[in-house]
Amino acid sequence: MCRPITFIVKCLPRLCSPFQTRGNALVFIIILGIGGTFQNGFHVTVISSPSPYIWSFVNSSWIGRYEETPPAQTVKLLWSAIVSMYAVGGLLGSMSVRCIAGRKRAMIWNNVVSIVAAVIMFTSRGANSFEMILIARFLYGFTAGLGANIHAIYLGESSPKKIRGMVTLTSATFISIGKLSGQFVGLREILGREDSWNILLCVSTCFSVVQLLTLPFFPEAPRYLLIEKGNAESIQLRRLYLWGRGEYKLEMMEMVLEQAAIKGETSKSLLELLRDRSVRWQLITMVVIYGCIHVFSFDIFKEAGIPLDKIRYVTLGIGVSEVLTSITCGLLIESVGRRPLLWGGFGAMSAIMILITITLSLKVSPLNFQLSSGVLPSLTHEIFIQSCRPAAFVFTGILRWLGFSVLGLLFPFLIELLKSVSFVLFACMCLLASLYVFFYLPETKGKTLLEISEDKNAVHLTNDGPCGGLPQPPSWLFENWLP
Repeated sequence: MCRPITFIVKCLPRLCSPFQTRGNALVFIIILGIGGTFQNGFHVTVISSPSPYIWSFVNSSWIGRYEETPPAQTVKLLWSAIVSMYAVGGLLGSMSVRCIAGRKRAMIWNNVVSIVAAVIMFTSRGANSFEMILIARFLYGFTAGLGANIHAIYLGESSPKKIRGMVTLTSATFISIGKLSGQFVGLREILGREDSWNILLCVSTCFSVVQLLTLPFFPEAPRYLLIEKGNAESIQLRRLYLWGRGEYKLEMMEMVLEQAAIKGETSKSLLELLRDRSVRWQLITMVVIYGCIHVFSFDIFKEAGIPLDKIRYVTLGIGVSEVLTSITCGLLIESVGRRPLLWGGFGAMSAIMILITITLSLKVSPLNFQLSSGVLPSLTHEIFIQSCRPAAFVFTGILRWLGFSVLGLLFPFLIELLKSVSFVLFACMCLLASLYVFFYLPETKGKTLLEISEDKNAVHLTNDGPCGGLPQPPSWLFENWLP
């Protein structure tokens, strides 16, 4: 009996070591998530629950200030402004990725802005000021837009290639968790009451405070340090801190390839990226994919005949399904690749749109939405070189927030004009995206940018260049850089 126990005691440090190191990586992913895309998902859903109370507050605030009842159109306009300010802030935030040097520093300052927004939102009720709600919503949108982009870039530049897809997909998982959290705390039984709506809209800032206090203890992104800052020192130690001991020569080789390709070039601006012919196929891919994603973010429960007082509980169930599907997608992405999840997800969504048109009683598209949207941060990271990557995330951020705003305005009119037939239009868009991915998009799983360039050249979609194709660097580079 003693020998097995002695053997286990001797082996315990070896068994615990990798889990301890992976624990560092897991904590890092969680800390990034709660201050990144979680914030975006939370604020997208949390605003719906207190909307009647905010309407009432705007009305009473106007009466207290001007001693007259505001016109109904004025209150409606102010409410629309409160909702749209979030999208405006998100658009500007997503365009600000290049303005702050360093991934970690950008996330830290983003949390500071989030805390300022929470203070303004919390005090707006006591100050009887709906203008403060407008300002807070704008700042929340700014932090969501900036945080979502930095979150995806930070994960991609900090993770090993063999699990990069799974790691970057956690950004989609956290946006789903954020949506679910916003729906949950917005229930009447929690904080969805008239006396606590301002507290409800500040809940997410607690997670921003946690990230602000803990993120400084985590390392900066190794890829950013080596390629953009030219700092090869401690790169291996930073890898070891998060992911444990392993063979990182291939990782370093890939970084050196990128560094040799950009030849000391600074990060491109959005205008420079749009003018670069060598990345034309990547930009077209982003437009095609992001152009279809947003058609699934609107509920059709009213048309399905579900009572209004039950809708929030149904959406809570949908939120749970999104989280579970996102986690499942994370487990599949490194085994099946990016392309099958994209074209399969879009194809399934196209079929579901047809079913919705026929029955108008199904609402399962978030499941397939997660299969497609979750892959996008990883795909964006893998098909753009370092100098193009920040501008590429700015571009996708603009597509995401503009799509959110435009469809938010057009969808009600489409439903009124075309009724259920409007979903046929969305089905066609999804089908085209699925066909595009299936026939033209190369698989990026486990490949360097050079290999991806060769694959895309095989389908005649691009020219070689500093961002589209990578030249083979001389061998002496590896001798100087690799351990």
